[in-house]
Amino acid sequence: MVLIFAAAAGLFVSWPVMWMLRAMKSRQTISQYAPEGHQKKQGTPTMGGLIVLLAVGAAFSQWPQGLSVPLLLLIGFAVIGFVDDYLWPKLKPGSRGLSWKPKLVLQLVAAWVPLVLWGNIGDWKLAALAILIVAFANAFNFADGLDGLAGGLLAIIGGAFALIGMLSGNDPLVIEGAACAGGAVAFLFWNSPPARVFMGDVGSLPLGALIGWMAIESMTPGARDSANLVTPLVLSGVLLAELVPVPMQILAVKTLKRRIFPATPIHHSFEVKGWPESRIVWTFLLVQVLLAAVAVTTAGLGSVKA
Repeated sequence: MVLIFAAAAGLFVSWPVMWMLRAMKSRQTISQYAPEGHQKKQGTPTMGGLIVLLAVGAAFSQWPQGLSVPLLLLIGFAVIGFVDDYLWPKLKPGSRGLSWKPKLVLQLVAAWVPLVLWGNIGDWKLAALAILIVAFANAFNFADGLDGLAGGLLAIIGGAFALIGMLSGNDPLVIEGAACAGGAVAFLFWNSPPARVFMGDVGSLPLGALIGWMAIESMTPGARDSANLVTPLVLSGVLLAELVPVPMQILAVKTLKRRIFPATPIHHSFEVKGWPESRIVWTFLLVQVLLAAVAVTTAGLGSVKA
């Protein structure tokens, strides 16, 4: 019911959102370092992640139990994304958004505040969880580069977390995962190739933070249990592959003066190698389906043992 409601809500709001984005002239600015094939995407409307956020918000309003922390995460990271996507480029013409240092600080604050309100947890654990959420936010943000990739990953990961929540009796996790999957379906209607809108930071950052929160929820209670750690780690395999090469590439360029990957995020490496965009997207999504199946099976085995 949550998934169907979120999908219907997302489709309902998608037309007015698209009209608003066109009226605001919210356009994608393609980086000069992106593969050559991306230049044709220049000027495509961005901030389409608002469709998913509104769908998830509508679902949360119908099933609000235990959702205060993820709601605060969505709001905080969405504000950062809006500043990065729209306000800052308007204030500083020619800029593609906030520089990475203030953006990272703002993200850590946006993750830290809801966690403080979540409960009395130690300083080290608080810092670790905040960093985890920020890592997921940026990993999903990196995935928003190819038509259908971010939306497809969100649908699969959200659906898997919903199933894991059902197996473990975690109702908030079921609602969060199903709402993400439903909202992603509505977004994919507009983002499927050729994309008529991109998710933008306003969508990818908060939704990535929500994925990070779902990973945390799937580990608790009993976060030290290896089975509880394996499930979200396996499910996050594609996002980890998108995230980890980026800082490795930056470090290699600054220290060794050379690249260790053809391009980052990693999906760009396949583009540089000559893979068509559709093959990259389908390969990543098929891998994510396999990882989701393994993760759900692991969670199911853990629930049977419990």
